Amino acid sequence: MARQSVFEMPFEKVYQCLVTKVVKKGRTQAEADEVIRWLTGYADLGSLNGLTYGDFLSSAPAWNPRSDLITGTVCGIRVEEISDSLTKKMRQLDKLIDELAKGKPLEKVLR
Repeated sequence: MARQSVFEMPFEKVYQCLVTKVVKKGRTQAEADEVIRWLTGYADLGSLNGLTYGDFLSSAPAWNPRSDLITGTVCGIRVEEISDSLTKKMRQLDKLIDELAKGKPLEKVLR
């Protein structure tokens, strides 16, 4: 079986993984949704059925201009040094979800 790129995966599947990660650590789906909406500008995450994760990221209506303040490492890679814009967006979202799951206050996660 060929390996599927994360960008080709259905957004619903990736979204569920992100929510599960924060809920397992005692945070809420509402907090995860707030982080995702803050970063991407999507108002209604429930209306995104049928989108791939890559389409979700590349079609974000209003990528937060403060996203450049997201720094640090995800999977051993410095977020601020990623040159591919789609990969950088993915890792920025990963970083915010990681911070939320680790107990960082929502006000600090949203910079």
